[in-house]
Amino acid sequence: MLLGFLKKYQFQWFLAIGLLLAAAVVTLIVPYAFRGLIDSGLESSDVNKRFLILLLLATILGILVSARFYMMSMLGERIVADLRKDIFHRIINYPPEFFESLKVGEVLSRLTTDTVLIQTLTGSSISIALRSFILLLGSLIMMLITSFKLAAIMLLLMSITLTPVVFFGKRVRTTSKDSQEKIADLSSHAGEILNGIFTVQAFVREKFEAERFDKVTESAFSSAKKRVLSRAFLTVLAVIFTFGGVVFVLWLGTQSVSQQEMSFGEFTQFVLYAAFMAASFAALAEIWGDLQRALGASERLGELFAFDNQLEEPRSKKDQSNIVSPVEIFDRVSFRDVSFSYPSNLDKNVLSNISFELQPGTVTALVGPSGAGKSTIFSLLLGFYQVSKGSVQIRDISIKELGYKQVRNSVSLVSQDPVIFSANAFDNIRYGRLTAADHDVILAAKAANAHDFISDLPDGYQSFLGEKGVRLSGGQKQRIAIARALLKNSPLLLLDEATSSLDSKSESEVQKGLDKLLPGRTSLIIAHRLSTVRRADLILVLDKGQIIERGNHNELMRNSGLYAHLASLQFEV
Repeated sequence: MLLGFLKKYQFQWFLAIGLLLAAAVVTLIVPYAFRGLIDSGLESSDVNKRFLILLLLATILGILVSARFYMMSMLGERIVADLRKDIFHRIINYPPEFFESLKVGEVLSRLTTDTVLIQTLTGSSISIALRSFILLLGSLIMMLITSFKLAAIMLLLMSITLTPVVFFGKRVRTTSKDSQEKIADLSSHAGEILNGIFTVQAFVREKFEAERFDKVTESAFSSAKKRVLSRAFLTVLAVIFTFGGVVFVLWLGTQSVSQQEMSFGEFTQFVLYAAFMAASFAALAEIWGDLQRALGASERLGELFAFDNQLEEPRSKKDQSNIVSPVEIFDRVSFRDVSFSYPSNLDKNVLSNISFELQPGTVTALVGPSGAGKSTIFSLLLGFYQVSKGSVQIRDISIKELGYKQVRNSVSLVSQDPVIFSANAFDNIRYGRLTAADHDVILAAKAANAHDFISDLPDGYQSFLGEKGVRLSGGQKQRIAIARALLKNSPLLLLDEATSSLDSKSESEVQKGLDKLLPGRTSLIIAHRLSTVRRADLILVLDKGQIIERGNHNELMRNSGLYAHLASLQFEV
């Protein structure tokens, strides 16, 4: 998954690796310079020159290390930024089916926490690993040149250390993935509670939710504790085995010096290379733990990439995604023998052999009890799900062939619970048409009977409406949504129970906005309040996923069926 992002910056990688190699070479020269200084003696005539060489080496090393650090850190930041953008671009195009099995909080955790681990890997861990590997290899070669016998013993001891390091590294990977999942659960749980904070406080469940959060937090802590313990055990093994081997070899080296088998300068050089080698090996063991943790995170991120988006646009449509334009003429919209089951419950048909047509410029209403399949029809028309059987067509062309973005760009939706973004009134209405001028936005607001209450806000159209429109009433939110739909000016309107939860005054205001929105548009309306649909050209009565009645208001009232029964109940109220 990461290779594709790494390949995009090959030149920067080559430059960073070049700086890293140069820094490693300078580092490996330092022990050799110290050997010359010691063996020549502090009283020699060129001692000042040798100290100047050491100072120059330190200066060059500092410049190279800082340049390498900058390059690798920027690469890490750049790659993670690209990764986050790519993940978000994918997720935002995934259908609702994707979010049936994965909570939004879980997705956000992967987008933030997991990518931080990838950033650590690409920004610093890879750099440290490469530097340590080069120093390890270079130190080993120089140790073999200095004393083959001592270097061979050191190499043997190091190879014995590898087995437990690799074994516990795999355990770190497993525990890290579990820890990240627990953190995601914690984030998801907290988000769910905070989003429903009014309900929590209204039922006085603060203590109950705090205790639930404590349990989730303790579970995350327990998982993190296992991860830290595995990581700590990995580190202690690496340090003890590595430095234990170094101490043993150095003891052998002192014997060689005492027996005059090597000079004190050579021994100093060997000691420095051994220290480099031991430190590099310990660093690699530490990085191995980081790598396993990052791999656990990348597996979780990979699951976001692996989702099979069956509703993805056809290639010809994807290539034109930036120039999608509304369908100019809706000759008709038709559902032909449509049956559908949700992916999470394939055994149950939500719709069974549904057939109807929306004639141009007419208003069609969907009526029926909850769970009859009304909202599902909207979802299929918008291409959020694929039909199990039959087809949804516009101008005798399947919406899949037309392209879902093309269809959605030709539809205005006013939902039962409209989404108000954390922005001002201008931006919320302009969401219907991003290029609209302020004047057009105000005209749409006036047409939707929203201008007066927006003007009364502290900063008018520049007023921040709060998260999810918390500063607005239900009726005001609906009128913002209607203004948004008016501004989009699409030929097809979907209206999902826009007045069902409003009081009489708010309903009246919203209805005035709808009276300006509906004329001339092909409209499909879901309504529980039958007063909203009495003027509809065609009313479809659904029950248990089937159309059991169809006709206008007067016809259905004469039939004395389910519609007449629902109408009598409402009018009695």
